Amino acid sequence: MASFPPRVNEKEIGKLLLNLVDHTEVVRDLTFAPDGSLILVSASRDKTLRVWDLKDDGNMMKVLRGHQNWVYSCAFSPDSSMLCSVGASKAVFLWNMDKYTMIRKLEGHHHDVVACDFSPDGALLATASYDTRVYIWDPHTGHIVMEFGHLFPPPTPIFAGGANDRWVRSVSFSHDGLHVASLADDKMVRFWRIDEDYPVQVAPLSNGLCCAFSTDGSVLAAGTHDGSVYFWATPRQVPSLQHLCRMSIRRVMPTQEVQELPIPSKVLEFLSYRL
Repeated sequence: MASFPPRVNEKEIGKLLLNLVDHTEVVRDLTFAPDGSLILVSASRDKTLRVWDLKDDGNMMKVLRGHQNWVYSCAFSPDSSMLCSVGASKAVFLWNMDKYTMIRKLEGHHHDVVACDFSPDGALLATASYDTRVYIWDPHTGHIVMEFGHLFPPPTPIFAGGANDRWVRSVSFSHDGLHVASLADDKMVRFWRIDEDYPVQVAPLSNGLCCAFSTDGSVLAAGTHDGSVYFWATPRQVPSLQHLCRMSIRRVMPTQEVQELPIPSKVLEFLSYRL
């Protein structure tokens, strides 16, 4: 069981506690394990991810190698068992965080991949790329479940890398598990449903760079290149009982176990998000 850090004395608020020094290039992203273990992963332009234990004075536990170019972003699965890292040269990697080994490389993007986020039940993974696409993956099988295109008509094979003015910069899953937000260089923020291939809502945004949903999913915050942060009320929908049951099941069962259940094929497709 993870131990909790001691309560910080009010006089120590704002005091530097640790300085983790080991990367040799710019650190692009940081993510804590959601299980409260104070395990931190850093992603860097030095082509590595580093795993730090903040309970042990910031001891570096592991270096994850495999990227051949810059690492842009990383995200833990909700149960902390899996890490996704994305980067230049179309890279999307999945890591086993119990063994610190690579599970698989996800193939499909045609340009640098710059952002990633897991769904709240861990059954889906969203990745955003300069190829003008957001892909929704099943991380347990490596299959693409859904594609959200930001260029219409879609890029032809010879221009599969996408258009410079439609690069997707950020993607975030809502905590309801039904909605995804994306920011692109076409000066738009888009809200998507996981069972629709077109945006359910759009809003203007120039120079968008990153976005995140509030804990209750009612607000999306977006940061821009010019130093501003904007907020939007998000599409609201009461999740169906079927979806809530699906999320409860998928929090504890990976796709492989779901596929072995003695249930009708339509129920199996629903639980597997084969929409």
